[in-house]
Amino acid sequence: MRTLDGRYQLEQRIGIGGMSEVWQAHDTVLDRPVAVKLISPGRGEANSVERIRTEARSAARLVHPNVASVHDFGASSMPPGRSAPYIVMELAEGDTLAAHLRAGPLDWRIAVRVCAEIAAALAAAHAHGIVHRDVKPANVMLTPSGVKVLDFGIATSADMPDDLPDGMVVGTPAYLAPEQLDRRPATPAADMYALGVLLYYCLTGRLPYRADSTSELLGARRRQPPEPLPPVDGLPPEVAGLCEQLMADDPTGRPTSLMAALLLAEAVDARVYVPMIDMSPPRQREGLVSPWTEQAATDATQVAAVGDRPAGPGRDRAS
Repeated sequence: MRTLDGRYQLEQRIGIGGMSEVWQAHDTVLDRPVAVKLISPGRGEANSVERIRTEARSAARLVHPNVASVHDFGASSMPPGRSAPYIVMELAEGDTLAAHLRAGPLDWRIAVRVCAEIAAALAAAHAHGIVHRDVKPANVMLTPSGVKVLDFGIATSADMPDDLPDGMVVGTPAYLAPEQLDRRPATPAADMYALGVLLYYCLTGRLPYRADSTSELLGARRRQPPEPLPPVDGLPPEVAGLCEQLMADDPTGRPTSLMAALLLAEAVDARVYVPMIDMSPPRQREGLVSPWTEQAATDATQVAAVGDRPAGPGRDRAS
């Protein structure tokens, strides 16, 4: 069993990407499960390690119920005399949104609640000047207590240029904003475009572009705007309008993460934690139930006495 810095025992690989892999691990010092993201060294290794360290420090300052926390940063030794940075994060229990979407679109009430909590997480990040750059279903975990947005450990500061070779971009092609395809610096508006694509996917079970391959997708992205959201039975018109606005070609025409979080939460009578509105930690919840069920979606929209409402993510029982 491989151990990093004599502390983190790597137990099982749970994810792999082009430049990194994620392991379920055990922190032997604090005796707790964690997730460890190993990042492959790139060109200009010394600068790359320092850049990732700086970004991890910024992400570690994010404290929000919908953000998977960053615990630690280090660099593991690799032959010959090289080092690979790693980031230690909270191990969120549950399934990714991508896994849920394999079965088809979500009930609109669940989709809106999920995206409200993602928007709240982004609002907290944007308030700290942090842009995620890779908002997608695989980076969203649905846990018994609500949404956890993953991978803030490799986010970047707003307006920072990408130091990647020509022809490469950071992120997942289907969720990249038009300005990201042109290699312009990342801004919070880029995250909002990705949220719009994700909301569309949750509501319809497909992307707002017709393509069978990445090359076709990129070509379609440059030739035509996203397809309009088809009718969704029961979906409030303001949510449909928000989805369209989030995918606006002009970044200045997209709503902010704070505006999106509040509008989406209001549509399903949910409570979210956003900067300067309510960043206090939630009180102890009793009788917590999973929000990812049809019954929870129904309960979220029923008009009932406060004391009779079931607890859910971001909602407290009356004291």
